[in-house]
This record gives sequence, C-alpha cells and structure tokens, in this order.
Amino acid sequence: MVFGYGDMINASRPVYDEYPAMSIHDRAAQFSPFAALTGFEDAVAESARFTESRRELTEDEQTQLNIKLVKLEESLPYSDELNITYFLPDKRKKGGSYEHAAGSVRIIDHYCRELVMTDGLRIPIDDLVDITIEDQKNRNDLL
Repeated sequence: MVFGYGDMINASRPVYDEYPAMSIHDRAAQFSPFAALTGFEDAVAESARFTESRRELTEDEQTQLNIKLVKLEESLPYSDELNITYFLPDKRKKGGSYEHAAGSVRIIDHYCRELVMTDGLRIPIDDLVDITIEDQKNRNDLL
C-alpha cells in the first residue's frame, strides 16, 4: 500500500524562533472538551426536572382537614406522632412536590398560619393535604 505522506512521517517538528515549544500538557489542553455555552447544561437539567401541580382539595377534604386541625389543637400540649402530607412549592418554576413529615407538632402559629414541628420544621397550613396519627390503632378518637 502506498501513502502520499511517506516523506513526512519521520520528519521532526518544525522549530520557529518566535514561537517557543509548547509542553505536552499545553498541547493536550488545546483539544480538551469545553462548554461552549456556559449554563446550558444547568438550564437543560432545570427544564427536565419534574414538578407536580398543586391539587385543590375538595370541600369535603377541606372540612375533614379542618376537623383534624381543631382536634390537634385541643390535644397540643401532648401531641402524638403524626404523619403530615403537604405541598411544597418549587422556588424556581411553577408547581412543586408533595412532601411527607413525621413527628410531633409543638405549636400552631395562627399569626403565620403554620404548624411548627418539634424538630423546627414549619409547614404552612394552606399547604396541608392530610394529617394522620402514626399509631392509628391506639388512638382512633383523635384524628
């Protein structure tokens, strides 16, 4: 097989006085991948991130939730372990996610309209979806 570049294959690298020789590391850096658009990957990842839309509670569900909140407030100094489902709005785009919290409620802050858990978590009352007692067998009368 005949190649047209046989005379160049063993030739040494040309040397120029005005351009000093580059190190192998610097030469390799010329061919490294780079991000042509800064922030593009982040923007694509953000647009691909899934958020759920907030489901509006029916009137019956809202009534049941209000009854549970009243019973919870009556038993507050001795709050049981609860499972709370609430909607957490997304800070960057429309929608959010449904979160679950387990623990005891310390106080109900009526001014800020929040449940304050014993671990410091603050859940807006307007974002509540459901409240259940963790050990439902022992306490059917509360919630």
